[in-house]
Amino acid sequence: MTDPDTRPDAHLGPQTPPPALPALALWALLLACSLPTLLAYNQPPSATLLNQCVAVALWGGVALALAPAAWPGGSGWLLAALALMAAGAAGSWALGSLPLSMALQALGLLAGAALMVVTGAAAAHRAASAATLQGLALGLLVAGLLGSGVALLQVFAPGWTDGNLVAHSGIVGRAVGNLRQPNHLGSLLLWALVGAALLLAQRRLPRGPAWAASALMVLAIELTASRTGALGLGLLLLWGAVDKRLGRPARLLLAALPLLYGLAYVGMGWWGDLSHQALGAGARVATEVGVAPGADSPNSRLNIWRNTLDLIAAQPWTGVGFGEFNLAWTLTAFPHRPTAFFDHTHSLPLQLAVELGLPAAAAVLLALAIALWQAGQRAWQGAGQAGQAARAAWVLVLLVLLHSAVEYPLWYAYFLLPAALAWGYALGQSGAGAATIDAPARPAEPAGAAPWALAAALLMTAGGAWALLDYQRVVVIYAPGDSAGSLGERILRGQHSPLFGHHADYAAATNDAPPANAAAGLARATHSLLDTRLMLAWARQLAAQGQTDRARWLAQRLREFKNVEADSFFAPCADGAVDLFQCQAALQPHSWREFSAPVR
Repeated sequence: MTDPDTRPDAHLGPQTPPPALPALALWALLLACSLPTLLAYNQPPSATLLNQCVAVALWGGVALALAPAAWPGGSGWLLAALALMAAGAAGSWALGSLPLSMALQALGLLAGAALMVVTGAAAAHRAASAATLQGLALGLLVAGLLGSGVALLQVFAPGWTDGNLVAHSGIVGRAVGNLRQPNHLGSLLLWALVGAALLLAQRRLPRGPAWAASALMVLAIELTASRTGALGLGLLLLWGAVDKRLGRPARLLLAALPLLYGLAYVGMGWWGDLSHQALGAGARVATEVGVAPGADSPNSRLNIWRNTLDLIAAQPWTGVGFGEFNLAWTLTAFPHRPTAFFDHTHSLPLQLAVELGLPAAAAVLLALAIALWQAGQRAWQGAGQAGQAARAAWVLVLLVLLHSAVEYPLWYAYFLLPAALAWGYALGQSGAGAATIDAPARPAEPAGAAPWALAAALLMTAGGAWALLDYQRVVVIYAPGDSAGSLGERILRGQHSPLFGHHADYAAATNDAPPANAAAGLARATHSLLDTRLMLAWARQLAAQGQTDRARWLAQRLREFKNVEADSFFAPCADGAVDLFQCQAALQPHSWREFSAPVR
């Protein structure tokens, strides 16, 4: 006899429908999922800083709308992992040389993630438990559909992209979305496909629109040429194959996703032949044709991973310090250095290992692994719509962790915060006793919201808005208005920004306008992202201070990047000059720590 719960749609009979999500919470989820990922307008010096500030403020609004009445419990391991990373960020400032502005940014995001974990876990205990994930799924679906529209414009009508409503794609023939990265758009679309499948399974989305939306989003994934996106479709196929309680319509949709991708690939190849242009995944293949086997690009992930492993081997116990990878990597000699300026290792485990050290990184990864196992175990034991929603939430987490193995999406608020909510929701399930539609097993959460939850949510929302305002202190340095004042005055005001002062320091270090000076600017700017202009200014300052051998070492590291902006700096060396420090080899090796001093 067939188990009733394994029959397609058996749990979706004519029982009394579960409570709906309050309109305020639904709108909060819709805005938080979609607006940060669709905002193309940006202000220098960061292309995605506005997106992140908006994400923090809006997800704080979600926490406010879903504020729990009591501490939900069940998320201890995940919160412990976040606490360990927060301790690493605080320690890198207090005991190391990380500027306070950079430490505060990290601590703020980690605190926001912890709040979303607790909010998600509490939502799982409510009578409207499944409705919360339905709201999240709908928000992701809206973001995915609109993001797909952006992708189509970027590939088929690039002349219509204005940079304010629709971002320009910097990669010919490929879509990058308004997040400006193909992999980020790919991951967003994978999340949206999870949302479509869940809404279809729970009869919140008809089959025709679900298939049409999914086909459009799979086409957009093909247009990104993201290998992570294509691999993620295989994970969704696996979900549909093993989750027999998802219902036949949703399982068929998930099973068809790789086929839809194959059709999109063939179709784009045909269209590319007609238009005489390589598009989507074909564009990526075209750029890689002719590369000799084993001849990796100098900027391949494998190359940066090799460098990272060397740094880990040199400093295995305490690491280089949270947020200090770029400084340590740039100032260390490597035989095969990438020629791009990297501030991340493009792998979450490696990032933790190189910055926190192997013992602390192992503790964080172990806590994350236990939390992932717990979430999966509870989600797969859940029954009814709540169980379906929990498994969808767990798949969302798996997808972003898959991306995190080769990228760093969780460093962005618009991925970190929804992932934390979904992870908390899966952890909040009570296992085999999870609620079904007709027989809720858990009591409803008490009415009202705990004062601490409201205060934390309000603080998070206000923090996102305040960060947006604080950012304007440095925006005016790079994009001044008519009455902005002199460059020196703008830099001085920007250096007082609690969160973004290091951007003003960059301007101070690389410009001569008083009262800016290289010494003051270099103290903090060098811990953000070392590039050619900053390294040139730093090397010249070291030479002027009589630290000639360190200046030589820094110049040698700059030469390894082979950047055209440094050609004039090294031109005298090619003409035979030997008396200039940049033309001389360092007399002895220098550790990157010699260039790092505490900033208070």
